[in-house]
Amino acid sequence: LTCAAALLLAACDKEKAAPAPVVPVVQVVEAAQRDVPITMEWVGAMDGNINAAIRPQVTGYLIRQNYREGDLVKKGQLLFEIDPRTFEAAVDEAAGIRAQKVARLDTTSANLARIKPLAEKNAVSQKDLDDATGAFQSAKAELEAADANLKTAKLNLGFTKITSPITGIAGIAKAQIGDLLSPSGGELTTVSSVDPIKVYFNISEQEYLKVATAADAAGKKAQDVPLDLILVDGSIYGHKGKVSVLNRQVDVATGTFKVASLFPNPNNLLRPGQFGRIRATMQVVKGAVLVPQRAVQEMQATYSVYVAGEDGRAEFRKVEVGPRIGSLYVIESGLQPGEKVVVEGGQKLQNHTPVSAT
Repeated sequence: LTCAAALLLAACDKEKAAPAPVVPVVQVVEAAQRDVPITMEWVGAMDGNINAAIRPQVTGYLIRQNYREGDLVKKGQLLFEIDPRTFEAAVDEAAGIRAQKVARLDTTSANLARIKPLAEKNAVSQKDLDDATGAFQSAKAELEAADANLKTAKLNLGFTKITSPITGIAGIAKAQIGDLLSPSGGELTTVSSVDPIKVYFNISEQEYLKVATAADAAGKKAQDVPLDLILVDGSIYGHKGKVSVLNRQVDVATGTFKVASLFPNPNNLLRPGQFGRIRATMQVVKGAVLVPQRAVQEMQATYSVYVAGEDGRAEFRKVEVGPRIGSLYVIESGLQPGEKVVVEGGQKLQNHTPVSAT
């Protein structure tokens, strides 16, 4: 009897010590409702709106550089000078030859003027008249050739002063003082017009159709969709851009269109070679229901969430998911604004499981 009593007391102690079921603790957030823009993004590479490669047009030694690298230069501003002495001598020589041709033309013109009246009176033969006429025409042609040679010599002399054809940012010089330059020797520098600056990006066929459809629904052209530029530090550039060129065809290698957009750049902040992200706002969804992406579970293209109800239990919900906005999903159906969805601790939940929501 004593042993039986001891066993009975031990069993009662075990029943009293049995732990109560643990209610899982989950973290929840309320489903938000607000107007959200639906956007698309692409990686863009910046380039000058106009890139003028500066090359020498004559052969000679570089004797002077007249600009500071990286500065803004004006159209017509002198950038480089080539030793002009050879070309000055060529101009003088061409001018001397022209003077000879002028003298010869004057002589043949005077000779023809004397022979014409004599030929009318048959005082000289027809051959003499023909010879005088031919000499005059030959001297006239030689003078025209001499004029052309003199003009060419002056042009070559002018090419010794290399100026900028546009207003823009001048790059680092690729030639040093004393280098022998030639037209086939490569460029001296590049001047880029950067206001506005051009940003290239590639857009797929499907994305192009979405952009065109959204623009058409808004009564606009695809080129009229405003663009935002997100810089590498994550900041949004302060000026809106627009599409300027859509390539005529799809690149068969990548299946994308090449697009060029223009952004105002009044302070020359943006430079060729920089990268950024182009963002286009396709539409604005009014009153969209939003939940964090991590609250949504996906299984075989089916999306679901757990909702912490007022009764302290988790409810399994199937939902239809719309576009993703950053780290949020737009929920098109299956969830109401203000309902609490589980974002942490929902991996082991089942429908109607008791939960402690925080």
